[in-house]
Amino acid sequence: MASCFRGGSGISSISSLPSLPHRTRLSVLPVKCLSSRQSRDSDSDSDLRTTPSPSSTSGFSPYGWCAGIGGVGFLETTYLSYLKLTNSDAFCPIGGASCGDVLNSDYAVVFGVPLPFIGMFAYGLVAVLGLLLARKSFPVGINESYGRLILLGSSTSMAAASAYFLYILSTIFSGATCSYCLTSALLSFSLFFISLKEFSVEEIQKVLGVQLCIASLVVAALSTSYSSIQPLSSSVAEANLPFFETEITTSSSPFALSLAKHLHAIGAKMYGAFWCSHCLEQKQMFGSEAVKQLNYVECFPDGYRKGTKIAKACSDAKIEGFPTWVINGQVLSGEQDLSDLAKASGFPEMSQPS
Repeated sequence: MASCFRGGSGISSISSLPSLPHRTRLSVLPVKCLSSRQSRDSDSDSDLRTTPSPSSTSGFSPYGWCAGIGGVGFLETTYLSYLKLTNSDAFCPIGGASCGDVLNSDYAVVFGVPLPFIGMFAYGLVAVLGLLLARKSFPVGINESYGRLILLGSSTSMAAASAYFLYILSTIFSGATCSYCLTSALLSFSLFFISLKEFSVEEIQKVLGVQLCIASLVVAALSTSYSSIQPLSSSVAEANLPFFETEITTSSSPFALSLAKHLHAIGAKMYGAFWCSHCLEQKQMFGSEAVKQLNYVECFPDGYRKGTKIAKACSDAKIEGFPTWVINGQVLSGEQDLSDLAKASGFPEMSQPS
């Protein structure tokens, strides 16, 4: 029976071997004997080396997901931007007409810029950042840390905007459904949570203040932009009004008829809405004959219901109330006395009634 112990480079001693002929050469291989504990440790190390890490088996990286989600959002907003440029109606699988009302309302524009254009930029930026972070390849001057922070800041602003739009959808457009709005919100929230997950608790604590500032700035900017939208009375806001022609029951005085012709000649415009009582009173001041001479712009020519977009001519003129007069570049809000209109338009004093 052979016995061995640790030491040297091979077998230290051999005993109890049977006798062999003198011409037979015994070759002894160097063998190192290990204790049972060392053998188990060696097997464990081997298993660790052969078992792949979780990250290597996860396939798509988190930043790869950000790039993919950003790409989907970019395609959606590109489609909506095309519809905006061509003045076409969106195909709404869920929501139908109410979906179009939301997409074409004043709330689909921020400081004069259509929301789909802003969405294209935001989703495109996220998609590019996700690709750079996944490949760990950055342009000069940007490293991985900066890239992660920019991605987190972008997704935070998008999530804050989506939360605000969901609030608008549930209040201003109560009962309406917009599949594109809900899809965009889902994409934005997904991007935020994926990018946030890549930060440790200590890192999140350091950037929490910056995130709150970004979210607050986004909400403040949207609130400022939408504050100029003309509020409607509750009775009108809940109504579904088909367009109708208002009847003028008064007769026109010679002064009113001359003033109306003068206002028409100089290009003065009166902006109003068919359901506006003050607009009707203003027309009654001129009388039925003179009203036909005015350059009157109806801001809701297709009727009104919640979410209906104001006519482009009125939105371009930044109309904030009805009626509104624009005379020689001067804006006059509310119904005006005929003498005030004559003065603002430069109508001859001698033509005014005594």
